[in-house]
Amino acid sequence: MFSEFYQIFGQMVFLAGVIVLALLLISLVLGKVLIKQDKLIFPKVMLFTIDLFYGPFKKFSESMGFDEQLVDHMGVEVRNKVNKKSYESIDGEDRLLVLPHCLRHPECEAKLESSGLICTHCNKCVIGFLKEKAENKGYKVFIIPGSTFLKKIIEQNNFKAVLGVACYQDLNIAMMKLSKFSPQGVPLSRDGCFKTKVDTKAVLEKMGYVEKLNDTSSIANISPCSQEKHEKRSI
Repeated sequence: MFSEFYQIFGQMVFLAGVIVLALLLISLVLGKVLIKQDKLIFPKVMLFTIDLFYGPFKKFSESMGFDEQLVDHMGVEVRNKVNKKSYESIDGEDRLLVLPHCLRHPECEAKLESSGLICTHCNKCVIGFLKEKAENKGYKVFIIPGSTFLKKIIEQNNFKAVLGVACYQDLNIAMMKLSKFSPQGVPLSRDGCFKTKVDTKAVLEKMGYVEKLNDTSSIANISPCSQEKHEKRSI
């Protein structure tokens, strides 16, 4: 009797493994289609796979020879498309903009407080520019050095939507945790811990400055340490 039980149990485990592998493979294919062709197919399947099997999915992706960022890239792109309409329907006063401290200028003198860095608008980097543009739309803006600050921000502020800038991995994980707040994200085009870059126009577009994207004169004096010159990455 026990031998029959273990046999059936083994068959169920094997079947479950096959199903999971098939799910990972399907989601990987769908993700590649999304990134290469900008076509969103079965988004719930992809989000289910990314959220439930995040670690194994990344290892599976790498074992298939893909870039280690692919899964996070997929997660950010899917969440952006799924939440776009909901995010745009929410007023600026109910939105947050969260920027990473690594965008700041090497000579930044901003002080670190419990809510993050307090920008002094010295015009040495892109942070002050984006902060001003966001606040003009009603956003609350936070410049943070890590996820512990994000947790405090969530606990201490009332908001309905959030726009974040970070590397693909941090951005995907943050958007996963903030899924009920219609998150939108702009990944860093050059990541790391120092002198990172972001596509400024992409951030402005997420804020709703679509009609002004062709006018770059207001960005002209920003330090090249943080001003973005979009760098495409091949996955």
